[in-house]
Parts: sequence; structure tokens; C-alpha cells
Amino acid sequence: MAYYSSTRDFVALSDLHPNLARPNVIGVVIGKTDVRGFPDRKNIGSERYTFGFTIRDSPAYFINVSSWGREEYIRSLSESFRVGDCVTIENPLVQSKEGEREEKFNPVTPSCYKLLLSENHSVVKTSSCYEMDTKLLSLLHLPVKDPQDYYSLGDIVANGQSLDGRILNVLAAVMSVGEPKYFMTSDKRKGQRCEAKLYDETEMSFPIVCWDNESIQLAQSWIPRKTVIFAADVRINFDKFRNCMTATVISKTIITTNPVETIVNVYTVKQLKEKALQSDGKLEPVFGIIYGYISTLDIDDNVSKVIRNRCSICHFVVNEMSNTCTFCGDISSNSESTFASFDILVNLTDHTGTLYSCYLSDCVAEETLGCTVHEFLTLTEEKKTALKWQLLLERSKIYFKITLSPSWRTGLKVNILSCKLADPTEASQSLLGKRKR
Repeated sequence: MAYYSSTRDFVALSDLHPNLARPNVIGVVIGKTDVRGFPDRKNIGSERYTFGFTIRDSPAYFINVSSWGREEYIRSLSESFRVGDCVTIENPLVQSKEGEREEKFNPVTPSCYKLLLSENHSVVKTSSCYEMDTKLLSLLHLPVKDPQDYYSLGDIVANGQSLDGRILNVLAAVMSVGEPKYFMTSDKRKGQRCEAKLYDETEMSFPIVCWDNESIQLAQSWIPRKTVIFAADVRINFDKFRNCMTATVISKTIITTNPVETIVNVYTVKQLKEKALQSDGKLEPVFGIIYGYISTLDIDDNVSKVIRNRCSICHFVVNEMSNTCTFCGDISSNSESTFASFDILVNLTDHTGTLYSCYLSDCVAEETLGCTVHEFLTLTEEKKTALKWQLLLERSKIYFKITLSPSWRTGLKVNILSCKLADPTEASQSLLGKRKR
């Protein structure tokens, strides 16, 4: 099945084959490597440059993409998008993979093929997520490996040096993220390093090291004690200097941030409130599922209560009075430096009670409402009210993240990660207690 755009048809990644002429594909970038230079065998004394990335267009399918060429072209192309961006690729060359040799250094993909970009024939364009099928963005939270196939940090520590050099999957929360450190290598190339600490219920501080700029940028976006990562294919090593086990992000690694598919615990509102009361102010982030419904959704009220401007660089909310980013600090007067985003507070209710002022924002809000910000702004008040009543009081399967937040009006900050209509049988089984934690 091909995704459709008003200007072109996109071939699904699963339908690609070498005999397909001039395909156009679309996907979300889930992994990316740094630009590297290699001696050009055909032109002694000069270098060719390359980098690779991985795109995904469905839960089951993703593919590796590589590009070779002049330094100027490769660096410009690499800097034009990042992990998490939606991209369209026009006219790539479809090639068969080289099997084990290729997967030794690249992410393992379900596709038999890879894509090669040509400077003269291929075009890569980034597209705002608001112009894309929202399904693409939800793929950012689906691990590329079986979400149950991972080592706990305690298991890695317990097995010790017997795991030295092994490639494993890790599921853990982020304890802290260090500042990037820059250095010069022995062959006069610039290098960088960043170390984060992970934790889970078995181990409170486990180092994960990033050596390339792409993974370092990704790590800088992690929020300590809030972000959960599923790191597929990290290399485990024994650090002799520190006498401990460490994980290293390599070119094969794909990191999924806040992986929804690993969330399996079902809660009632009453259970969550009791959990918070018993936490003594030290509640770790809780990820889970509620079978309930949106009981308050004021989208037909004041637009300023529904939509906020965000910084195009870091996606933090822009202060409307000073027109400055609350994270970057400064922002240009250029209208392209900000974008409009849903920022909605809703109430979630089940048979045991209500969670007030839950955060429904950005692309999750677009998926829930079934429209983009720009489409929403064109709706009449009557249509906004009709949209509200399509969603209110409909039993849904709601994925959430909840944290203690003294500054939040209820003391609990609830972020909705996904909200879709629940399967009636599944919801009924949950109500009957057949899926207790």
C-alpha cells in the first residue's frame, strides 16, 4: 500500500525492489550516523564522504539509506535533517543488501534491500510533521526489536566480563546526561564524547557512552528521571579503568525514546492516586495504560488555551510576551523560527475517579483530534464543538506518563502519549480485573 500525497505517490518500503524505476518513498528517520571521509581510490590524495540513516514507514518495515559524494554535498545533506524528522526521498537507487557483511556495521533491517542516494539524481526533503500521516510520528516510539528482548542492567552487571564485546538490547530510564566533551584524535580529526547514566529497578547507575555527534545530540534531548530509552544493538564492554560494565552506542544502534510498546501495566485512576500518595514525594516516572475517557475537552473555547507557539529548534514553548524560547533563551523575529502546536489540558476519567489537567500536546493531540493545527484553525466554532463531542465520553485506551510535579496545579503531571478508541472486549476485560498489574 502506498502513502498518497497531493503531489505524488509514495511507494511503501516493503514494496521496493531493484527493478522499480524512479521510486518516491516517505518515512521517519529513526537512526543516523555521522559524516565520514575515506581516501578516494580513483583520485589519489582526495577523499570521498559518506553517511547513512534509517527510515521507517510502518511498524514492521524500515530500511537503511546511504549516500556518497563530495564533502560539500554530503555535509549539507546530513545537516538538513535529524533523527525524528519526516523525510521524502525522490529517485533513490534500490540495491540488494550484502547480508552479514553489511549488517556488521549497520542496523539490522527486515528489508532485503538498501537505498543509495545520488547527488545528481536523488532528492531528500524534510517535511513538517503536520503535513504527514500522523502514523509516521507514532513509529518513533516503537522499538525496532522485540520490546521484551532486552537485558536488565542488573543482569549485565551480574554477568560481568562474560558479556564484554557483546551486542545487546537495553531498556532503561535516564538518570543523568553529561556535557559533550571535545578532543583532537591522533590523526588530527575532531572527536567528541558524551556519557549518560541509566537506571532500572535492578541497577541505579549504568554508563552509556556516545562517540558520534548524532547520538550525542539525541542524548542531549533526554530528560533525566523522565525519559525512557530502548537501545537496540548497543555494544557492552568492561571498562578496566573504572572496573565496571558500560554500554556504547555504535553505528548499528537504534535508540527508541519513550517506547510506548513496552508499556503494558494497566492502572485505574484510583490506583495512580494511591501510588502517588504512598511515594513520599519520590515517585519515579510511571508509564502505563488507562481504559477511560476524556471528560473535559475545551477546544471550542479560547484558541490561546488550545494552541501555543513552539521553538523550531528545540520545540519548547515560546514566551508570548517576550517572544523568547524558554529553553534556547533567544529567538529571531523570523516567523519560521516558531511553529504552532496543540497545547491542551484535558481531564481523564474512569470508573474510579478523574485525573485533572492532563497534558495533550503536539503530534499526540493531532492524532487524537484527527486534524492538524492548521486544519483546526480553519474550523468554524460549530465544527469545533462537533469535533469535541466526537471524542468526549468515548472509552479509550490511553497511554500515559505521570510524574510528581509540585509546581503543577494537581501535584501530578500527566502526559498523554497516545489516546485511541479502545477495543470493547479488551476494555471490558480490564474492567473485570482480568489484566491486573
